[in-house]
Amino acid sequence: MLSTERIDTVVHMNLIATPERAGGRTAMKEINVIGTMQLLAACQKAPLVRRLIVKSSTAVYGSSSRDPALFTEDSPLRGGSGGFAKDAVEVEGYVRGFGRRRPDVAVSVLRFTNFIGPHLDSSFTRYLSLPVVPTVLGYDPRIQLCHEDDALEVLRIATLTEHAGIVNVGGTGQLLLSQAVRRAGRVPIPVPPPAVTITGDLLRRAKLVDVSPEQIRFLEHGRVADVSRLPIVFGYQPKYTTLQAFDDWVASAGLRLIDPEAVAIAERTAFGLLRRGQARLERVTARV
Repeated sequence: MLSTERIDTVVHMNLIATPERAGGRTAMKEINVIGTMQLLAACQKAPLVRRLIVKSSTAVYGSSSRDPALFTEDSPLRGGSGGFAKDAVEVEGYVRGFGRRRPDVAVSVLRFTNFIGPHLDSSFTRYLSLPVVPTVLGYDPRIQLCHEDDALEVLRIATLTEHAGIVNVGGTGQLLLSQAVRRAGRVPIPVPPPAVTITGDLLRRAKLVDVSPEQIRFLEHGRVADVSRLPIVFGYQPKYTTLQAFDDWVASAGLRLIDPEAVAIAERTAFGLLRRGQARLERVTARV
């Protein structure tokens, strides 16, 4: 089909980050990995294809306590433990193989940070829209965001020009999760690490948020990428910083800001309930 339609530019956007959207983890992997392999096979047979743009993610870098302050495009890929991050690493591997077989094709791999914007509905925006936002006790991860308008503009530039290579795409700066929760007017509820997986399962079963194990790791350690290569390679400086992108989403979502004192009272109440619950558990354990 690519040959008969005389296609010279292919933009691969069909990478799904949440199993819920795909209909399960197996279906998600088939769409992400097998679908990419089939697309690359078609491109391999299409002599007129001259540009290939692939939407990837900074999730390929993983999230752990060993993370550097900033991930660069040359950082090792450590996101292969499972889920979407593993799929993205595999996809990039197949894309690199295609680039070696077809050196005449300009291949651009765009590693986007988490998307956010007025028209986006994602696990991350659903999570921060919860009236009470569960966080991992003892962790305050750094997050970096890409506004939907900036993402579309980078994709437009990549489609119309030849910029081969790998580029991190996102807004400059970062937010702590605690800052994001407060700016969204939500109430944070710190959950002890042993109970985080159970909390995630409850949210997923209630169809509130599709929380995967890799997303839980992200809520512990976060992830921030160096985006300084973007304006050098593409000649484009994102219009929105991470903070501006987040505030634009908050305004568009109509989230009502809560008085800081009310948030503080809610936090103290939550901590009190957690302490009392832990004390009860310890007393029951001691009796046994």
